[in-house]
Amino acid sequence: MDESPKQLIGETKTPIDMSPGQIAKYDYEYVRFGVCNIFMACEPLAGKRLVKITEKKSKVDWSYIIEDIAELYNDAEKIILVMDNLNTHTPGSLYEAFKPAKAKYLCDRFDFVFTPKHESWLNIAEIELNVLTGQCLSRRIDNIEDVRKETAAWQEYRNKHKSVVNWQFSTDDARIKLLRLYPSIDA
Repeated sequence: MDESPKQLIGETKTPIDMSPGQIAKYDYEYVRFGVCNIFMACEPLAGKRLVKITEKKSKVDWSYIIEDIAELYNDAEKIILVMDNLNTHTPGSLYEAFKPAKAKYLCDRFDFVFTPKHESWLNIAEIELNVLTGQCLSRRIDNIEDVRKETAAWQEYRNKHKSVVNWQFSTDDARIKLLRLYPSIDA
């Protein structure tokens, strides 16, 4: 699971459409309409992802994506969730969003695994966020509802086609790159 901001940007002038032999023309000037937040949860080997667009990136917003993930994997005894060490990613956030019984229930459902500090690239959801940005959000969008519609369509397509992440970072590579985190194995 990871999150990313998305600037809401509008045009100041009407773009000139493409014509044969010509590319579309956009003015460099734009208008800012704020920022929204993209939460991404993915199961990379199954080709499943869950995208949620929120107005901000608060503890409560994070708690609701955790609730959505728990509902998505309702039959799972334990959900292992890899994420970065952001200050909102704590069991205490669940207690701010939900009544104690529900917060405890959600805490018990998850095994939170945090990527090492400055090693968030190990989080495969970050790769999915980059794919989402490149395939869907790499243009000016001026309102959160359009971002929600676009990401919902992208999520549906990617899930329908079970698009997987081709992760090629092996255990041997990890033992070299992350030597300080792995114990040495003596033969």
